[in-house]
Amino acid sequence: MFEVSLELQKDAVEMRKVYANTVREKIVENTPIIALEADLMSSMAMDGVHKDHPDHVINCGIMEANVIGVAAGLSLTGRVPFVHTFTAFASRRCFDQLFMSLDYQKNNVKIIASDAGVSACHNGGTHMSFEDMGIVRGLANSVVMEVTDAVMFRNILLQLMDLKGFYWVRTIRKQATRVYQEGSTFTIGKANVLRDGTDVTLIANGIMVAEALKAAEMLEREGVSAAVIDMFTLKPIDKDIIIKYAAKTGKIVTCENHSIHNGLGSAVAEVLVENQPVPMRRVGVKERYGQVGTQEFLQQEYGLTAEHILEAAKTLL
Repeated sequence: MFEVSLELQKDAVEMRKVYANTVREKIVENTPIIALEADLMSSMAMDGVHKDHPDHVINCGIMEANVIGVAAGLSLTGRVPFVHTFTAFASRRCFDQLFMSLDYQKNNVKIIASDAGVSACHNGGTHMSFEDMGIVRGLANSVVMEVTDAVMFRNILLQLMDLKGFYWVRTIRKQATRVYQEGSTFTIGKANVLRDGTDVTLIANGIMVAEALKAAEMLEREGVSAAVIDMFTLKPIDKDIIIKYAAKTGKIVTCENHSIHNGLGSAVAEVLVENQPVPMRRVGVKERYGQVGTQEFLQQEYGLTAEHILEAAKTLL
């Protein structure tokens, strides 16, 4: 079981700066990394990296489909392309290129998709994606993840430098809630048990991991023992841990900053129905598009808080 941060507070560093700093570090180390942007340099703190290393950072403009094609070509020359854009543009806008140029060809490209779900905040409905992970997980060779905090993001980025294939990583841009202790390492495809329990299991990813931990504390005060699992890899999903805790607690609540359709809730339900059917509830976005607002307002508006998780767990209990 993972040791979690003693207090759920905001990270000292923004997730976008974790990305920019890690890319800079690998450039200085003379690795074959090359970072591609779709006119979102400042959004991901990459403008400074581009200024210092113009041969290693390319702004391809607002042409996401083209960015994917450029990345595919660069991968064939032996470079390791990392592509960043917002989740909506890293899924909906360039899906055919993800299929044809990356997945079908089995090219070595890493996609970093930022502004996950309600964290897009003031970008509004057109830029707020709730369907992106569902879109990409349907591709045959894709690995789909949503990182939890700065500690995990940096560790995953370093791993991706050496791993071959098409990896799609979802993240927020600003400060995440610190969940993991410094020095923690992560195994892609394996979930992290953050809290053991016997009455109900809360399976979460992204910003919802911290909310699930808060909900577990609330449940404990009511005499309910809740396990909390960080399912940061959506595909391949950790079937073994889902089956184990379904058998152990008999009740599952999934928690995601994404549509309940074709995301974490659907993926967990697929495992349960074939292996260990138990009652479950899905906390996530239900048949809605995004809107402008603060993240706090949007989490309340779309039912993505610890209180909503608590309510869902109680319906099972």
